[in-house]
Amino acid sequence: MKHIYLNLKRFDVPTEFGGVNRIAAIKDWAAYIITNTQEELRKYNTNEVEFAMYFPEVHLLEAAAAKTTGSPIKIGCQSVYRADVSIGGNFGAFTTNRPAAAMVGAGCETTIIGHCEERNDKAGVLAEAGIVDPDAINRILNQEIKCAIDRGMTVLYCIGEKSEEQDQWMEVLGKQLEIGLKDVDTSKVVIAYEPIWSIGPGKTPADKEYITKIARFVKEKTSGMDIVYGGGLKQENAAMLASIEEIDGGLIALTRFQGEIGYYPEEYLEIVRLYMNGGM
Repeated sequence: MKHIYLNLKRFDVPTEFGGVNRIAAIKDWAAYIITNTQEELRKYNTNEVEFAMYFPEVHLLEAAAAKTTGSPIKIGCQSVYRADVSIGGNFGAFTTNRPAAAMVGAGCETTIIGHCEERNDKAGVLAEAGIVDPDAINRILNQEIKCAIDRGMTVLYCIGEKSEEQDQWMEVLGKQLEIGLKDVDTSKVVIAYEPIWSIGPGKTPADKEYITKIARFVKEKTSGMDIVYGGGLKQENAAMLASIEEIDGGLIALTRFQGEIGYYPEEYLEIVRLYMNGGM
């Protein structure tokens, strides 16, 4: 099965505040995205490809309400907290955090966990205490994954190595998989590979040979789990990624990288079309 994910990060921030939202007013933003993509996505067989969109928390109710009957879009949140609400236990003492129970209650079916930006945030908190411990980050993410799955959600689990970790990529990715997926029902998880060292302006994107090498390693390490390219599925690389047998889809963020950069639904649909048609 193929998987096409969309991480909308904080693309809801208006341009006058330094953001990249040019498509709709904040109150209409999520509904605009759903209503301008779901009908076109219906032409794809949902037994062959899944579409998930990860919204900032404030937009989840609006996104879920905009879905029509039989919509192919799965609404997702951007990670969950490492602990959850429980009957007879903690019923909501989670100020600033998003327990999985609340996310499912808001209409989420899936979540993205371990994105490089989430890993950086956790590393920054540890650094304030003078601690550098990537394994601790993986253990926290493991708790988040379990909370999400226990609530019936599926998980997109992101792994990746930084430039200073490239020489040890096998050890770094191996630990992220081994610790992050410890005692997890992996049938509920898809892996997203982010080559952190190659993402961003002025950096050289990972090529087909490198991505294939990583995908084969992940499949071998995980007994064949699905893996998508998390370094950015876009028009320029859709054909290349579609040609890699070991890659099962991609994660989209920005759809336009020059001029009025940002996310645009019509460009998202073109990326989907290109990938599903092998770049044609």
